[in-house]
Amino acid sequence: MQQPQELQQLPIVVSNGANKETNTLDDDNSVPTQMNQSSAMMIKRKIYHRGLKIALYAAFVLLGQSAATLLGRLYYEKGGKSKWMGTLVQIAGFPILLPYYYFFNQSSPPKNKDLTIIDPNKPSLSMLSFVYVSLGLIVALNCYLYSIGLWYLPVSTLSLICSSQLAFNAFFSYFLNSLKFTPYIINSLVLLTISSVVLVFEPSDDGTSDSSTKASKKKYIIGFICTIASSAGYGLVLSLQQLAFKKVLKGETFKVVMDVIIYQSIVATIATLIGLFASGEWKGLNEEMRGYEMGEVSYVLNLTFTAIIWQLFSIGCVGLIFEVSSLFSNSISVLGVPIVPLLAVIVFKDKMHGIKAISMVLALWGFISYVYQHYVDERNYNSQNSSNGHDAKASSSPLEEKANR
Repeated sequence: MQQPQELQQLPIVVSNGANKETNTLDDDNSVPTQMNQSSAMMIKRKIYHRGLKIALYAAFVLLGQSAATLLGRLYYEKGGKSKWMGTLVQIAGFPILLPYYYFFNQSSPPKNKDLTIIDPNKPSLSMLSFVYVSLGLIVALNCYLYSIGLWYLPVSTLSLICSSQLAFNAFFSYFLNSLKFTPYIINSLVLLTISSVVLVFEPSDDGTSDSSTKASKKKYIIGFICTIASSAGYGLVLSLQQLAFKKVLKGETFKVVMDVIIYQSIVATIATLIGLFASGEWKGLNEEMRGYEMGEVSYVLNLTFTAIIWQLFSIGCVGLIFEVSSLFSNSISVLGVPIVPLLAVIVFKDKMHGIKAISMVLALWGFISYVYQHYVDERNYNSQNSSNGHDAKASSSPLEEKANR
């Protein structure tokens, strides 16, 4: 009787073992599923947070550029006369970037810094100095030309002319960074060029001229040429920075980008201070402050907030370069084209002539054409990766790749 009981109990034992084995297999199969779900949630969360950061940086660019331009014009409108001071406030506020630089650098894991490195070989000190000094001097010259344009031109006209920086950036990138000219790029170049050229025919010395400027036709032409030159210089700086990231600095990490911004600002500030003292304009700053229409306190506050807001604009540009690309950063900057003219109509009572309206439409059309080409390139890149059968990481979108850093 005992043997049948043992035999009768044997299947029960085996059956329990099978159940345990089945449960173990089910548990083993559920582990990867849970890990995949957890990883997908983390990626979505990172993409969401990155989207918020991009939106914040874009707001800094758009609002900072608009507010700083209007404050710069207000400085000249209410009695400011120093072009070198107008230049200095555009670049001298860089020390407020240092806490941002330190905080962002400390919050980024060290492993992330190696992902975008192109070549481990570090450039020499002399080469770094050459890059920073060259870029800083060009930036100082650009800011000075921009100040002349801001002094002589209506702020709405100035903003529309500055939209040509996107065309100049593409032009210089063709020679320096092997940018391919597609029909959309060519269309953008033509439209942005025409949008600036038509402003030459804007009336400026008669009764229909804008109330925010009293420049003669001669000064209007000077301001127009200086603003075009400033836009060309800005496009050249962006192309040179891209070339430096690729050929000299061997990477485009946050630290490398911030190093370029800070060191070139130091050089530009020193060059501007030399120009301020060499020109003798510093001697008239006290008298200028006392004669400021809005008072001495408003004079100081105007210059201070102009410097701070320009640096918020710089933070936005650097953030967009790091999170997306330099092209996207420049595109967002040009997207502010219609904002400043509309604000100038409200603040300075600028008149929106038919020529300005045409220029604005052409500039926006050129901007859309330029950005659409960027969209086409990215879509083709993703399609090519998918067709080549890359793994999930290689074929993921650039947004997911950025989120995984």
